[in-house]
Amino acid sequence: MPSLIRTARWTGGAYLALAVLGGLGFLLVRPLATEALGYAQLGIALELGVVIAQSLAAVGFFALYREDRPVAAYAVAAFGMGNALAVLGSAAMLTAALAISLDPATATTPDAAPLLRVVADAFWTVGAVFFGLWLVPMGWFALTTGRLPRILGWILVVGGVGYVVNAVLSAALPGAADVVADVLVIPATVGELWMVGYLLIIGIRPARAPRPEPLVAPASAA
Repeated sequence: MPSLIRTARWTGGAYLALAVLGGLGFLLVRPLATEALGYAQLGIALELGVVIAQSLAAVGFFALYREDRPVAAYAVAAFGMGNALAVLGSAAMLTAALAISLDPATATTPDAAPLLRVVADAFWTVGAVFFGLWLVPMGWFALTTGRLPRILGWILVVGGVGYVVNAVLSAALPGAADVVADVLVIPATVGELWMVGYLLIIGIRPARAPRPEPLVAPASAA
């Protein structure tokens, strides 16, 4: 159990790094990346940091879940790595756009760099499907094992479904999803912050003790 708690805490640390790097990169630095070279370089570095943190968190959840719920362990790891690959694709597009900005002679068309940035945004949009999906088995583990609070499990499952719906709407109906986007991701945000805090502070609960077999009175002799 102590080793599992250590695993839970470094998993929580990786998840916290994912949240911080993702927030800084996507919400703060990314909108400024077209205005200055330094922001563009910082944005690429932050996105690669997101890839590393998400990969470590996915491995951590696999280690936490595999003994009690192997299917949930594989699902969280697979969906987490899927989202990491989507962000890696975005970072590759931004790297190519930066290279073109530094040496315009490498561009095949005059609008190559802006187009690559649009593709990078698209990677984030569609990759959010995987980010939503990884919350569902994460919450299912909490619901079925008792090793994490059940209410946290429900919030993660609902938040994951909301994240997936938001990603589909954002990709298929750009602009139309803005009205409901903030509402759909609220449960996911609450669940993620709770999960990070729980893993860092408490870790994980002990496994449930098996229920004792019911006692059956011996049949009386005829």
